[in-house]
Amino acid sequence: MKVAIENNSKILAIFAIVCTLTVGVIHQLTKDKIARQEQQQLLTSLHSIIAPERHNNDIYQDCIFYSETGEANTSINAQLQTAYIAKMNGAPVAIAFTSTAPDGYNGNINMLVAINLDGSISGVRVLSHKETPGLGDKIEVRKSDWIKSFTDKTLTSETDSRWAVSKDGGMFDQFTGATITPRAVVKQVKRTALYFGKYHQALFQQTKSCRGDIQ
Repeated sequence: MKVAIENNSKILAIFAIVCTLTVGVIHQLTKDKIARQEQQQLLTSLHSIIAPERHNNDIYQDCIFYSETGEANTSINAQLQTAYIAKMNGAPVAIAFTSTAPDGYNGNINMLVAINLDGSISGVRVLSHKETPGLGDKIEVRKSDWIKSFTDKTLTSETDSRWAVSKDGGMFDQFTGATITPRAVVKQVKRTALYFGKYHQALFQQTKSCRGDIQ
């Protein structure tokens, strides 16, 4: 009996080692492909909110890190997001921020918020979320056009009451049976627009500092 148990333990140990090695090899073989796919998805989203004909730089490469809680910076101690700068002949025309709404119904809602040089919204797209299918997922452009309602909107001040869902007296529709999700998105797009208004000069003057391209 003891011998059988020892043999079974050895078999299980070998099986665990083989499985771990297999997972490691698969990860190494696929990580670059996954990274390229993620890059392409990001580029598609960027081009949907900042039209390619508006800029002639490599927007994916022309980017910086920034902190949503303070001035643009590259401190490793800050919770950093990425901002992609669109330029025409070297002059900035718009900037797209990765931005996270922390108060979605089921957690973080990760977005791209593009803002024109004049402060108007160029476009917004949701990159990832865990909102309820059939309700909160209407923030996805493939589910509804709701997210496009931000395009060309402007924020006059921090107290601009229009920047809320209609249930709260604002100009943005909420979803039937789901108010928390659109409310969280509206609040975060507003925060991003306020951030741009306060720090846009520092953002455009910052030295490029984002990750490199995938070869």
